Amino acid sequence: MRTMTQTEAVRKDFAECQAYTRSFARTFYFASHVLPREKRMAAYALYAFCRYADEIVDSPEAVADPSSALRDLGLLRDRLSAVYSGANVRTPKMRAFQATVRQYRIPEEYFLDLIRGVEMDLMKRSYRSFAELEEYCYCVASTVGLIMTKVFGATREDAALEHAIELGKAMQLTNILRDIGEDYHRGRLYLPADELKAFGVREEDLWRGTVTPEFEEMMKFQVRRARVFYTRAEAGISQLTDDGSRFCVKLMGRTYAEILSAIEANNYDTLSRRAYVPFSRKLRIAVKAYVERTPTVEPRNIHPLDRSTSAVTRRQTEGSTYVL
Repeated sequence: MRTMTQTEAVRKDFAECQAYTRSFARTFYFASHVLPREKRMAAYALYAFCRYADEIVDSPEAVADPSSALRDLGLLRDRLSAVYSGANVRTPKMRAFQATVRQYRIPEEYFLDLIRGVEMDLMKRSYRSFAELEEYCYCVASTVGLIMTKVFGATREDAALEHAIELGKAMQLTNILRDIGEDYHRGRLYLPADELKAFGVREEDLWRGTVTPEFEEMMKFQVRRARVFYTRAEAGISQLTDDGSRFCVKLMGRTYAEILSAIEANNYDTLSRRAYVPFSRKLRIAVKAYVERTPTVEPRNIHPLDRSTSAVTRRQTEGSTYVL
């Protein structure tokens, strides 16, 4: 029997990560094809690690027994430490992951923050304020943006990293809005408690799956907030390497933002329906993004999110000019 060469073994490791990504991340896998092969395979290796961390806390076993998932996250931290200490790792996905973090010099702290974020799903059922939720969004999503920026490369890395944080928050907020009903029946409520109270949204309505006028108004507010983050994030795209990386991020952002439009088309019912973007729509977004391949300009006249302003005050100040 012929012995597999080192090059063939490496390719096999990355191919396993690619298959894993194709199975679980349709939007990302779709967008990834515009990347150069080397970056594309690195992205699959990184996704496999991040997805594995997420699956630990999302499994039915974790919901039933968080202590078991907490132990698994502790083991994942140990495996991460082994990767960064230079130890030999045994599984194909971890070998591909180790090769990637070495090549692109990705800081270990990004992955530690990611693990801390998914751990919150085991420790917290709800969030008191948007400040708390924003920290969660940073850990589980913005860290992925920071990680991928290291792979993409940038002419001004500081600016690119800053806007990657914004895109991560935008995408995670979109996930949260899309999955309110599903998450609630799994025992998780991500919408800030003070904002639910401000809009008069009751938990019993969430349980029943009833889209009340109060729920609809609250959703309009949340959709607008998410879109502010998407707009901010676009300003960082021009800082990325122009080898497909810019196009990939723009495609990911635009496609994910379209979920917000799908939510609107469903009359804000994310309690009993799941908003999604059809493949045909993704193709149209891709064509438009490709045609637009021009430098992105820093957005102007966008009011920053003011965490010192209560949800009630923000709601009262809404008018023709959107202020959060």
